[in-house]
Amino acid sequence: MTDFPILSEDDDLFTSAGLRLTVDLSALTENWRDMARRSGAARAAAVVKADAYGTGIEDAGEALYLAGARDFFVATVDEGVTLRLYAPEARIFVLSGIWPGTERRFFDNDLVPVISSDEQLAFWMAVLADYGDYPCALHVDTGFNRLGLHIDDAVALANDVSRPASFAPVLVMSHLACGDDPSHAMNRQQLESFRRVTAAYEGIDSSLAASAGIFLGEDYHFDLTRPGIALYGGEAVSGMANPMRPVATAEARVIQVRTVGAGETVSYGRALQLGRESRLAIVSAGYADGYMRSQSSGGVPLRQAVPQGGQGFIAGHKVPVAGRITMDLTIFDITDLPENAVRAGDYVELFGKNMPLDDVARAAGTIGYEILTSMGLRHERRYVAEE
Repeated sequence: MTDFPILSEDDDLFTSAGLRLTVDLSALTENWRDMARRSGAARAAAVVKADAYGTGIEDAGEALYLAGARDFFVATVDEGVTLRLYAPEARIFVLSGIWPGTERRFFDNDLVPVISSDEQLAFWMAVLADYGDYPCALHVDTGFNRLGLHIDDAVALANDVSRPASFAPVLVMSHLACGDDPSHAMNRQQLESFRRVTAAYEGIDSSLAASAGIFLGEDYHFDLTRPGIALYGGEAVSGMANPMRPVATAEARVIQVRTVGAGETVSYGRALQLGRESRLAIVSAGYADGYMRSQSSGGVPLRQAVPQGGQGFIAGHKVPVAGRITMDLTIFDITDLPENAVRAGDYVELFGKNMPLDDVARAAGTIGYEILTSMGLRHERRYVAEE
């Protein structure tokens, strides 16, 4: 005789999902307002690339737009096209820029390309010759050595009297390499380099600070800030208490609870040998769902740095991962919980209000960004918001 409730076809899929993700849109929008306040006189944009850091660009984008965000940054033209449906009057910047064959999608959806290389600049000039005036942004490299025009080239372009009149950037931007470390000398070096660029583009909006840069203070804010990870509850600055509200909570269903004798081993590679009789909860999440194998309690090289591995939260307690995390399943040791505290069908919190995102990331040897953006397609999502 089963103890499980029998659900009708009309029952919420979230209730019965093996994996579920709750996104608190009120926390998301309050985090944006917080970052807007911290940005001082600068406007605060919203970075919603990578499906809004895994939380869903449609719902997250619309919530941020309704909260007042009017400048957005996405990575690809596809993301921009999707976001336009939910942010009709926003200015949407596409960080990967424009490429041959994508022009019509930019124009039809009123997207602003970010020009980041000599090749993109040459193509953009050709596009303007055919299509006429259209806004763009210029990304200038101030020392990150990833994307961006060389400073000298950007300044020369600003002073080039022969450039087409239709070439009219609405934003110049750069990106900090060490913004998460407030004491790093690189921050000041990049700031001074960027000031050289902004002087050449006087009267045009400028942007240097992402989430971490906002915390560096008003010198870094310029006209527009670009908060990203902070909106989603992640830590932006190393070594500082995180002031942001948690936004995403991931949970996995307990499929089975089993008792295993002392001396037996758990999961692949026999990486964990039990020193006592143990109760184990097997849950429906694994590395295919972004619950990274590196959080395993043993048998992976990164555990040399963080020997204890990851934890989950269930029945009011944190419980450790037992053995190696596998593709679809993870085992948690619940021996220290009361005997009937956990049953099949219960849910373990993988990260969220009780398991801070960045604590989970550190146990995996990574950062909160990767945890959020690595979630697979099997999470059933629920969006909640205060009235």
